Amino acid sequence: MSKSPKKYLVTGGAGYVGSVVAQHLLEAGHAVTVLDDLSTGFREGVPAGADFIEGRIQDAAKWLDASYDGVLHFAAYSQVGESVADPEKYWVNNVGGSTALLAAMRDAGVRTLVFSSTAATYGEPVSSPITESDPTAPTSPYGATKLAVDHMITGEAAAHGLAAVSLRYFNVAGAYGDCGERHSPESHLIPLVLQVALGQRESISVYGDDYPTPDGTCVRDYIHVADLAEAHLLALDAATAGEHLICNLGNGNGFSVREVIETVREVTGHPVPETAAPRRGGDPAVLVASAATARERLGWQPSRADLAGIVSDAWTFARREEPTAP
Repeated sequence: MSKSPKKYLVTGGAGYVGSVVAQHLLEAGHAVTVLDDLSTGFREGVPAGADFIEGRIQDAAKWLDASYDGVLHFAAYSQVGESVADPEKYWVNNVGGSTALLAAMRDAGVRTLVFSSTAATYGEPVSSPITESDPTAPTSPYGATKLAVDHMITGEAAAHGLAAVSLRYFNVAGAYGDCGERHSPESHLIPLVLQVALGQRESISVYGDDYPTPDGTCVRDYIHVADLAEAHLLALDAATAGEHLICNLGNGNGFSVREVIETVREVTGHPVPETAAPRRGGDPAVLVASAATARERLGWQPSRADLAGIVSDAWTFARREEPTAP
């Protein structure tokens, strides 16, 4: 990782992943400015030591100047179901906002970008584990908007020499210090199961138990948010002028829904009742990443792949006093 202190703009840095990455940048000695409109993030999520601007990425040109060494871009709406019901909201924010951000970077002469992309760009996988060369066929407007931004970045790198890395996450989980998951509404499995353990919901729904997997439930690749953050810092160093590098981020192995539920029971010591539910449309049986490109090009090696450790960190965060929404 880069040893010389630099200055970075972190868009969406009041959200889950953005706040953890901002904290890692600060710990590495860099100067950090967080830009977030707090529509889904939390002001208290911005790490101490970071400058904060409450604003929209569409207006990034107001604040972005040549003093910045790069941008890490997390500002996007990310609820798959909502994107299906309200696609225009996602196109306007995720694509329109990113278009404005790229223009602001070009005008300011800021030539390094790390983009928070997603495994949703692949849609239904054609093979497992998924590699970056697999077809991209998103099944939701959310995935489609992220893929559109990836295409935009590829063009920006070729035409204007941008040094860019897109990191396609699989299932991010766990917590880092004061930073953890607190989406509203919550849709991710681990925090939902922890809500059952906390007595905040009666049971956890298991959507389908007849998949072609060892226990019949869907298998997903979980990556600790701190491992994810470390990949972003490595990506800043690996970014090369004129190149758009795309890397999957995952552990390369998967855990089933039932394995997650049982791990929560073991970690928390609480019963977690299950409720059988029908399969959800578009839920693949297995989603597991090949992170070979990230290992080779970034030198990235996840060190927190143990599911019990991921759940334990998330449990510690979940038991904190619930923050108030902005």
